[in-house]
Amino acid sequence: MAVTAQQVKELRDATKAGPLDCKKALEATGGDFQKAVDYLREKGLAGAAKKLGAGRVMNEGIVEVYQHFNQRIAVIVEVNCETDFVVNTPAFRTFAKDLALHIANLAPEYIRREDVPPAIVEAEKAIQLRRFAEENDGKKEKPADVVEKIINGRMDKFFEELVLLEQPFLKDDSKTISELLSGLVASIGESCEIRRFARFALGENVETPSDAG
Repeated sequence: MAVTAQQVKELRDATKAGPLDCKKALEATGGDFQKAVDYLREKGLAGAAKKLGAGRVMNEGIVEVYQHFNQRIAVIVEVNCETDFVVNTPAFRTFAKDLALHIANLAPEYIRREDVPPAIVEAEKAIQLRRFAEENDGKKEKPADVVEKIINGRMDKFFEELVLLEQPFLKDDSKTISELLSGLVASIGESCEIRRFARFALGENVETPSDAG
């Protein structure tokens, strides 16, 4: 994927690494912000990476609640930080409110890609491999590395639908929730993380008498 100047800027703001190092880290990790941070840390290039949460104690924060206007959808999300001072800043509170609104509308199921159960990932990968085989039946066989790249691209789309940090932000789809979070960390100079969330939709996952047999 092509790395944008905005991605490089946000990674620089969060890590204080040089622009070329940031660009290289993003290219090496497929644009994944947190993996790029880890990449820079491993190379000893991320002077401020610790602010993204590694080894920091985050016992403060807020539990934000959002209810849709028709009272059919509600969200509870916990966002943590290091100090009560940050809790009361407009930037932190706005982030929490925007995050709850985003979750209500885009309905993610997991916070991070690593949270998706391996069985679900493998099942989706198998589906995409079958789809690819059907779409290319009778055509010239593609090299294995090309096939892998295509399947990985499709899996990225799959994760984008399910994983909160990888979803484009509801109010500005030019950045992901991960990038929005990194921007918050850079602006307040303190570790923050999305700890957990729950989304409730009226009638969702409710067993009916016919379902129960």
